[in-house]
Amino acid sequence: MWINESNLYQIYPLGFCGAPPENDGNTVPRIRKVTEWSGYLQALGIDTVLFNPVFESDSHGYDTRGFRKLDCRLGTNEDFRAVTDDLHAHGIRVLLDGVFNHVGRGFWAFRDVREHRQNSPYKDWFYIDFGRESNYGDGFWYEGWEGHYELVRLNLQNPGVRDYLTDSVRFWVEAFDIDGLRLDVAYCLDENFLRHLHWFVREPLREVLAGRPDPDFPLIGEILFGDYRRIVNGDMLDSCTNYECYKGLYSSFNSGNMFEIAHSLNRQFGPEDWCLYRGMHMVSFLDNHDVNRIASTLINPAHLKPAYGLMTGMPGIPCIYYGSEWGAAGVRHDGSDADLRPCFSAPRSDDETVRFVTRLLTLRHSPEAHPLRFGDYRNVVITSLQLVFARTDEQGQIYVCVNASDSPFTAGSDELRGNFRELISGQDLALDGSVEIPGYGVLWLRRAD
Repeated sequence: MWINESNLYQIYPLGFCGAPPENDGNTVPRIRKVTEWSGYLQALGIDTVLFNPVFESDSHGYDTRGFRKLDCRLGTNEDFRAVTDDLHAHGIRVLLDGVFNHVGRGFWAFRDVREHRQNSPYKDWFYIDFGRESNYGDGFWYEGWEGHYELVRLNLQNPGVRDYLTDSVRFWVEAFDIDGLRLDVAYCLDENFLRHLHWFVREPLREVLAGRPDPDFPLIGEILFGDYRRIVNGDMLDSCTNYECYKGLYSSFNSGNMFEIAHSLNRQFGPEDWCLYRGMHMVSFLDNHDVNRIASTLINPAHLKPAYGLMTGMPGIPCIYYGSEWGAAGVRHDGSDADLRPCFSAPRSDDETVRFVTRLLTLRHSPEAHPLRFGDYRNVVITSLQLVFARTDEQGQIYVCVNASDSPFTAGSDELRGNFRELISGQDLALDGSVEIPGYGVLWLRRAD
């Protein structure tokens, strides 16, 4: 599946485009701002953009009013089609955020229930008790998402809901030519609905996608905890967010304990029979729209580059959150995510860290980096501040070497003997059982013999 070789770039459109926090009803084509970044994204090495919610909503996008119309704060459907066409012209695919667990109180079917109560044909689209009262004085109680009653939980076992959502996916493909979905709070979704969605994108939707060079339509789930295989399997989702390694990535640098991320990576992808996720391609990330920016999370700013080197070299599909490639700061304040979702006037293509990330992402696309995309995982050297692991497949072997110390470190192993090419610098090395990793440095050593 093409997503397994991708470099993702995540954009939270309402913040990225500087839209007002509440829906003001004014139609402004802010989404076209993305076209000003498409050349930058292509040069960065991005081949897929993941958009968080773009459809009409009450406020932050996850409180959907309807699934067939672009949020007016971002523009019209025609504006968004112009954006997806422009991204495709730059060789960049498009994923949309499928918010299928819940909708906003302004969702058209829920408004009908509020008006007609038991007589509404949509009353069974939700989990409603007409014998109780909501906090909003609706005259009935309903189930919200994890206690957030501005988010009304959908009854995904209802055939009408199921058909409305899959018809919406078909509409997105036909109207915007999208390439796949990220499923919000996938860990909450009804498993039978996930099976149906899996079938839908591989059977009925396949007819719509038939003219594409690669008609695969990946489904990526947001999963925070538990065994990812519960819903990432041959019957449901293709991939998910790797939150276990997200925590290990920043925590290992902050605590001076590279054993943590090494343990997580081996637990998930290592060579032992008990390792959990060998062969799976999960989404790797240092931050996103829900957590503090990585530049604000790392105690030592010098760890930003080695963190990117580790994240893009480990098993998975790397995902960059917009602006974090140049170290943009952002912290949640008083329960608000606004600081995490800013509007930048322009990308910073001349930034040193951007150039470094560009090198990493560009290399991942190259034939010589094939093991980083598909290779297995094995720990080679682990210390408190250093980690060396091997990625190996039928096309070669690469050693990812990371140094969290400010001083150079000599990593020794009998495996580090012979001729190698350091991919990031392009330097050829003849090693005799050890390699020096620069302070705060990253090496990608491809065996050349």
